[in-house]
Amino acid sequence: MNKLHIVVASDNHYIILLAALIKSIEANIRSGQTIEIHVIEDKVSDSSKAKLKSSVNAQITSLVWHPMESVIPKGMNLPLDKSSYPLNIYMRLFIPYFIPEEIEKVLYLDVDMIVQEDVTTLFEQDLGDKVIAAVLDPRIITFDNSWGGIFNYEALGLSGKTRYFNTGLILMHTKRWREQDITVKIIDCINNNKKFVNYPDQYGLNVVLANQWLELSPLWNHFSTIDTTEKPFLIHFVERKPIYQSYNYNLEFKKTFYYFLNQTAWKNFEPIGESSRYIKKIKNILNKFKKMI
Repeated sequence: MNKLHIVVASDNHYIILLAALIKSIEANIRSGQTIEIHVIEDKVSDSSKAKLKSSVNAQITSLVWHPMESVIPKGMNLPLDKSSYPLNIYMRLFIPYFIPEEIEKVLYLDVDMIVQEDVTTLFEQDLGDKVIAAVLDPRIITFDNSWGGIFNYEALGLSGKTRYFNTGLILMHTKRWREQDITVKIIDCINNNKKFVNYPDQYGLNVVLANQWLELSPLWNHFSTIDTTEKPFLIHFVERKPIYQSYNYNLEFKKTFYYFLNQTAWKNFEPIGESSRYIKKIKNILNKFKKMI
């Protein structure tokens, strides 16, 4: 079986989430299948890297570390929005430029996820002529959503009923992405529409790839804020993460997260206070401010 290539982006604060994510992938992967996790790292400490390495099953998983600055091609600059999201949210845009060209299909995952199904089935998905596959965002759904959609969709010549995907899971055809110069188009789109940008990376991706994406089952990106009687293929811990004391959504999802976390070097981790969450957001804003001056 060919090795599967999965890309994630993490800073030192969220590396604990990545550890649990990887264990969940390993637990559900089919026998004999191997994966290579490409970690775009935003100042992850050597000690955290060592803990993560000790946590993975070396017979299944290999780790490849990519410093954040190294994945941005020369001549491309990050868009600088005013949100509190970290700059590493943009790293998914550069995947087709640092992944070897012979690898045409790559899975990007946010680190705040837990997998409950074999991800191999995603790689077997036929993209047809599409650039990516993703899951409809269940909160926003269409561009004309009044609080989180594409507020200037009319000016962009797009229908308000255009379906809006969440960027936490993206199955990417890297060759088509490069051929269509998607990264540059997205960066330009964000820079040219800053006053309308709410979720920065999602805005650019949804506008540029409007109607050019394949819609996957909603079970492949189920939000932790939404209760369900059906077992999701993937749990996405949007909003509060289960590492915080203030997490107050589905408790079964939280138990699942800690089941996998306790198989890592972070076992017996105690949830942390809300102040750490706010400090992280402040640091994200300060880092963007430094880039602007």
